[in-house]
Amino acid sequence: MTTIFDRVKSIVVDKLGVDDKDVQEGLNLVDDLKADSLDLVELIMALEEEFSTDDKPVEIADEDAGNIHTVKDVVEYLKQHGVKD
Repeated sequence: MTTIFDRVKSIVVDKLGVDDKDVQEGLNLVDDLKADSLDLVELIMALEEEFSTDDKPVEIADEDAGNIHTVKDVVEYLKQHGVKD
């Protein structure tokens, strides 16, 4: 079964154009993975699409997105909002 981290990692690789082996939980999206503001918006949209279901949509508010800095922050946010491995 694919974990939340694996799914997030796949999206990060796709949207930021980084190598799969370079994505680790503690890395900062901007400082370490070189995401710019447009990258972050596209990343949030892709995460919402990936983790939403018909009965439980995932919406990441702008205020919440501003507090997401690392790959681990993404995973923890999703877990806190009901997404399960």
